[in-house]
Amino acid sequence: MYFRPSTLDEAVHVLASSGGQILAGGTDFFPSLGDRPVTGTVVDISGLREIRGVVAEAKHIRIGGLTTWTEVIQAPLPRCFDGLKAAAREIGSIQIQNRATVAGNLCNASPAADSVPPLLALDAEVELTSHAATRRLPLADFIVGNRKTLRQPGEILSQIFVPRTVENAASVFLKLGARRYLVISIAMVAAVIQKNSAGQVSDARVSVGSCSVVARRLPELESALLGMSMTPGLGVAATARHLKDLSPIGDVRATAGYRLDAALRLVRRALDACAPKS
Repeated sequence: MYFRPSTLDEAVHVLASSGGQILAGGTDFFPSLGDRPVTGTVVDISGLREIRGVVAEAKHIRIGGLTTWTEVIQAPLPRCFDGLKAAAREIGSIQIQNRATVAGNLCNASPAADSVPPLLALDAEVELTSHAATRRLPLADFIVGNRKTLRQPGEILSQIFVPRTVENAASVFLKLGARRYLVISIAMVAAVIQKNSAGQVSDARVSVGSCSVVARRLPELESALLGMSMTPGLGVAATARHLKDLSPIGDVRATAGYRLDAALRLVRRALDACAPKS
Protein backbone atom coordinates (compact mmCIF):
# COMPACT_ATOMS: atom_id res chain seq x y z
CA MET A 1 0.00 0.00 0.00
CA TYR A 2 1.13 3.56 -0.73
CA PHE A 3 0.06 6.68 1.19
CA ARG A 4 1.01 10.28 0.47
CA PRO A 5 -0.37 12.41 3.32
CA SER A 6 -0.50 16.18 2.94
CA THR A 7 -0.13 17.17 6.62
CA LEU A 8 2.03 15.99 9.52
CA ASP A 9 -1.09 15.13 11.53
CA GLU A 10 -2.37 12.95 8.71
CA ALA A 11 1.03 11.30 8.31
CA VAL A 12 1.33 10.26 11.97
CA HIS A 13 -2.26 8.96 11.94
CA VAL A 14 -1.45 6.79 8.91
CA LEU A 15 1.69 5.47 10.61
CA ALA A 16 -0.26 4.71 13.77
CA SER A 17 -3.01 2.86 11.95
CA SER A 18 -1.14 1.04 9.22
CA GLY A 19 2.55 1.19 10.10
CA GLY A 20 4.88 1.12 7.14
CA GLN A 21 8.15 2.57 5.94
CA ILE A 22 8.70 6.30 5.67
CA LEU A 23 9.77 7.68 2.30
CA ALA A 24 11.14 11.24 2.20
CA GLY A 25 13.86 12.18 -0.29
CA GLY A 26 14.35 8.54 -1.27
CA THR A 27 18.13 8.80 -1.67
CA ASP A 28 18.71 6.16 1.03
CA PHE A 29 15.36 4.37 0.76
CA PHE A 30 15.72 3.07 -2.79
CA PRO A 31 19.45 2.20 -2.81
CA SER A 32 18.91 0.15 0.36
CA LEU A 33 16.54 -2.13 -1.57
CA GLY A 34 19.16 -3.23 -4.05
CA ASP A 35 17.40 -5.43 -6.62
CA ARG A 36 14.44 -6.11 -4.33
CA PRO A 37 11.03 -4.56 -5.06
CA VAL A 38 9.30 -2.29 -2.57
CA THR A 39 7.07 -4.36 -0.30
CA GLY A 40 4.66 -3.55 2.50
CA THR A 41 3.22 -0.14 3.28
CA VAL A 42 5.02 3.03 2.21
CA VAL A 43 4.18 6.42 3.73
CA ASP A 44 5.52 9.13 1.43
CA ILE A 45 5.98 12.28 3.54
CA SER A 46 7.67 14.34 0.81
CA GLY A 47 4.64 16.64 0.54
CA LEU A 48 4.67 17.80 4.19
CA ARG A 49 5.75 21.38 3.65
CA GLU A 50 5.12 22.26 7.31
CA ILE A 51 8.31 20.39 8.28
CA ARG A 52 10.48 21.86 5.55
CA GLY A 53 12.64 24.97 5.66
CA VAL A 54 14.91 26.88 8.03
CA VAL A 55 13.42 29.31 10.56
CA ALA A 56 15.18 31.59 13.05
CA GLU A 57 13.32 31.60 16.37
CA ALA A 58 14.09 33.48 19.57
CA LYS A 59 16.21 30.75 21.15
CA HIS A 60 16.79 28.28 18.32
CA ILE A 61 17.39 27.87 14.63
CA ARG A 62 14.76 25.35 13.54
CA ILE A 63 15.47 23.11 10.56
CA GLY A 64 12.51 21.12 9.27
CA GLY A 65 13.19 17.42 8.88
CA LEU A 66 12.28 17.52 5.17
CA THR A 67 14.67 20.41 4.45
CA THR A 68 17.05 19.41 1.68
CA TRP A 69 20.78 19.90 1.87
CA THR A 70 20.61 22.40 -0.97
CA GLU A 71 18.19 24.45 1.12
CA VAL A 72 20.58 24.30 4.07
CA ILE A 73 23.43 25.53 1.85
CA GLN A 74 21.33 28.42 0.53
CA ALA A 75 19.81 29.48 3.86
CA PRO A 76 21.09 32.73 5.47
CA LEU A 77 22.54 31.15 8.60
CA PRO A 78 24.94 32.48 11.27
CA ARG A 79 28.68 31.88 11.07
CA CYS A 80 28.53 28.90 13.42
CA PHE A 81 26.69 26.98 10.68
CA ASP A 82 29.60 27.25 8.20
CA GLY A 83 30.73 23.75 9.14
CA LEU A 84 27.27 22.30 8.57
CA LYS A 85 27.07 24.00 5.18
CA ALA A 86 30.50 22.59 4.26
CA ALA A 87 29.26 19.12 5.25
CA ALA A 88 26.09 19.61 3.19
CA ARG A 89 28.24 20.22 0.10
CA GLU A 90 29.90 16.83 0.69
CA ILE A 91 26.67 14.83 0.78
CA GLY A 92 26.59 12.92 -2.50
CA SER A 93 26.28 14.90 -5.69
CA ILE A 94 24.38 18.14 -6.32
CA GLN A 95 21.46 16.03 -7.52
CA ILE A 96 21.46 14.14 -4.22
CA GLN A 97 21.69 17.40 -2.25
CA ASN A 98 18.59 18.62 -4.10
CA ARG A 99 16.57 15.60 -2.88
CA ALA A 100 18.16 14.24 0.29
CA THR A 101 16.69 15.50 3.57
CA VAL A 102 18.28 16.39 6.88
CA ALA A 103 16.04 13.93 8.73
CA GLY A 104 16.86 11.17 6.28
CA ASN A 105 20.59 11.55 6.82
CA LEU A 106 20.14 11.44 10.60
CA CYS A 107 17.67 8.54 10.64
CA ASN A 108 19.85 6.50 8.29
CA ALA A 109 22.44 6.72 11.11
CA SER A 110 25.48 5.73 9.10
CA PRO A 111 28.76 6.09 11.05
CA ALA A 112 29.94 8.08 8.01
CA ALA A 113 26.93 10.44 7.84
CA ASP A 114 28.44 13.83 7.00
CA SER A 115 25.83 15.90 8.83
CA VAL A 116 26.22 14.30 12.26
CA PRO A 117 29.59 15.76 13.44
CA PRO A 118 28.69 19.40 12.65
CA LEU A 119 25.21 19.04 14.17
CA LEU A 120 26.73 17.43 17.28
CA ALA A 121 29.11 20.38 17.53
CA LEU A 122 26.10 22.71 17.40
CA ASP A 123 24.41 20.89 20.32
CA ALA A 124 21.49 20.01 18.05
CA GLU A 125 18.31 18.37 19.31
CA VAL A 126 15.79 16.36 17.29
CA GLU A 127 12.03 16.45 17.60
CA LEU A 128 10.11 13.21 17.07
CA THR A 129 6.39 13.43 16.36
CA SER A 130 3.89 10.58 16.63
CA HIS A 131 0.12 10.24 16.88
CA ALA A 132 0.46 9.99 20.66
CA ALA A 133 3.02 12.68 21.51
CA THR A 134 5.92 14.87 20.50
CA ARG A 135 9.28 14.47 22.22
CA ARG A 136 12.65 16.14 21.90
CA LEU A 137 16.07 14.71 22.69
CA PRO A 138 19.72 15.58 22.04
CA LEU A 139 21.13 14.32 18.76
CA ALA A 140 23.96 12.83 20.84
CA ASP A 141 21.40 10.48 22.43
CA PHE A 142 19.28 9.87 19.33
CA ILE A 143 21.83 7.87 17.31
CA VAL A 144 22.76 4.78 19.31
CA GLY A 145 24.63 2.59 16.82
CA ASN A 146 25.33 1.70 13.21
CA ARG A 147 21.97 2.33 11.44
CA LYS A 148 20.26 2.45 14.86
CA THR A 149 18.35 5.34 16.42
CA LEU A 150 15.79 5.85 19.16
CA ARG A 151 13.06 6.66 16.62
CA GLN A 152 10.03 4.47 17.18
CA PRO A 153 8.09 2.97 14.22
CA GLY A 154 5.23 5.49 14.51
CA GLU A 155 7.48 8.56 14.79
CA ILE A 156 8.62 11.10 12.23
CA LEU A 157 11.75 13.17 12.80
CA SER A 158 9.94 16.45 12.25
CA GLN A 159 12.42 19.15 13.31
CA ILE A 160 16.02 19.78 14.29
CA PHE A 161 16.67 22.54 16.83
CA VAL A 162 20.01 24.31 17.22
CA PRO A 163 20.32 26.65 20.23
CA ARG A 164 21.39 30.20 19.41
CA THR A 165 24.28 30.28 21.88
CA VAL A 166 27.44 30.55 19.74
CA GLU A 167 26.24 32.25 16.56
CA ASN A 168 29.46 34.20 15.98
CA ALA A 169 31.71 31.20 16.59
CA ALA A 170 34.12 30.00 13.93
CA SER A 171 32.98 26.71 12.43
CA VAL A 172 34.82 24.19 10.25
CA PHE A 173 34.14 20.78 8.72
CA LEU A 174 36.95 18.69 7.24
CA LYS A 175 36.68 15.30 5.60
CA LEU A 176 39.19 12.77 4.31
CA GLY A 177 38.31 10.26 1.63
CA ALA A 178 39.91 8.30 -1.16
CA ARG A 179 38.69 10.69 -3.88
CA ARG A 180 37.47 14.25 -4.28
CA TYR A 181 33.77 13.72 -5.01
CA LEU A 182 31.04 11.29 -3.87
CA VAL A 183 33.23 10.27 -0.96
CA ILE A 184 32.46 7.93 1.92
CA SER A 185 34.62 9.28 4.71
CA ILE A 186 37.75 7.70 6.11
CA ALA A 187 37.55 10.31 8.87
CA MET A 188 35.82 13.65 9.35
CA VAL A 189 35.92 16.40 11.93
CA ALA A 190 33.72 19.34 12.86
CA ALA A 191 34.76 22.16 15.16
CA VAL A 192 32.91 25.16 16.57
CA ILE A 193 35.13 27.57 18.50
CA GLN A 194 33.96 30.77 20.20
CA LYS A 195 36.31 33.43 21.53
CA ASN A 196 35.70 36.13 24.12
CA SER A 197 36.63 39.81 24.03
CA ALA A 198 40.12 38.96 25.31
CA GLY A 199 40.73 36.67 22.33
CA GLN A 200 40.56 33.51 24.43
CA VAL A 201 38.54 30.38 23.68
CA SER A 202 35.29 30.65 25.65
CA ASP A 203 33.42 27.72 24.09
CA ALA A 204 34.81 24.73 22.18
CA ARG A 205 33.02 21.84 20.50
CA VAL A 206 34.93 19.22 18.49
CA SER A 207 33.39 16.06 17.04
CA VAL A 208 34.76 13.20 14.97
CA GLY A 209 32.89 10.95 12.54
CA SER A 210 33.73 7.68 10.77
CA CYS A 211 35.97 6.65 13.66
CA SER A 212 33.36 4.93 15.87
CA VAL A 213 29.95 3.36 15.35
CA VAL A 214 28.54 6.79 16.17
CA ALA A 215 30.16 10.20 15.78
CA ARG A 216 31.64 11.45 19.06
CA ARG A 217 32.48 14.74 20.72
CA LEU A 218 35.92 15.09 22.32
CA PRO A 219 35.09 16.52 25.78
CA GLU A 220 38.64 16.38 27.18
CA LEU A 221 39.98 18.37 24.25
CA GLU A 222 37.08 20.83 24.51
CA SER A 223 37.91 21.44 28.17
CA ALA A 224 41.63 21.80 27.43
CA LEU A 225 40.93 24.49 24.81
CA LEU A 226 39.01 26.76 27.17
CA GLY A 227 41.01 29.85 28.06
CA MET A 228 43.63 29.28 25.37
CA SER A 229 44.58 32.17 23.13
CA MET A 230 42.70 31.84 19.85
CA THR A 231 45.69 32.42 17.62
CA PRO A 232 47.36 30.50 14.78
CA GLY A 233 48.73 27.19 16.00
CA LEU A 234 45.71 26.40 18.18
CA GLY A 235 45.73 22.88 16.75
CA VAL A 236 48.82 21.85 18.71
CA ALA A 237 46.55 21.56 21.76
CA ALA A 238 45.10 18.35 20.31
CA THR A 239 46.94 15.15 21.19
CA ALA A 240 46.35 11.45 20.64
CA ARG A 241 45.17 11.20 24.25
CA HIS A 242 42.15 13.34 23.41
CA LEU A 243 41.02 10.72 20.86
CA LYS A 244 41.26 7.75 23.23
CA ASP A 245 37.50 7.14 23.30
CA LEU A 246 37.28 6.66 19.53
CA SER A 247 37.07 3.09 18.23
CA PRO A 248 37.80 3.08 14.49
CA ILE A 249 37.53 -0.08 12.42
CA GLY A 250 39.69 -1.31 9.60
CA ASP A 251 37.94 -1.84 6.27
CA VAL A 252 38.50 -1.49 2.52
CA ARG A 253 38.91 2.29 2.87
CA ALA A 254 41.50 2.42 5.66
CA THR A 255 43.01 0.60 8.62
CA ALA A 256 41.95 1.51 12.14
CA GLY A 257 45.39 2.99 12.84
CA TYR A 258 45.29 5.13 9.72
CA ARG A 259 41.84 6.43 10.65
CA LEU A 260 43.00 7.41 14.12
CA ASP A 261 46.07 9.22 12.80
CA ALA A 262 43.98 10.94 10.13
CA ALA A 263 41.42 12.04 12.73
CA LEU A 264 44.11 13.66 14.88
CA ARG A 265 45.54 15.53 11.90
CA LEU A 266 42.06 16.69 10.85
CA VAL A 267 41.29 17.87 14.38
CA ARG A 268 44.47 19.95 14.42
CA ARG A 269 43.75 21.41 10.99
CA ALA A 270 40.18 22.22 11.98
CA LEU A 271 41.30 24.07 15.10
CA ASP A 272 43.93 25.96 13.11
CA ALA A 273 41.27 26.91 10.54
CA CYS A 274 39.06 28.32 13.32
CA ALA A 275 41.80 30.56 14.64
CA PRO A 276 42.17 33.97 12.95
CA LYS A 277 45.14 34.31 10.65
CA SER A 278 47.97 36.61 11.75
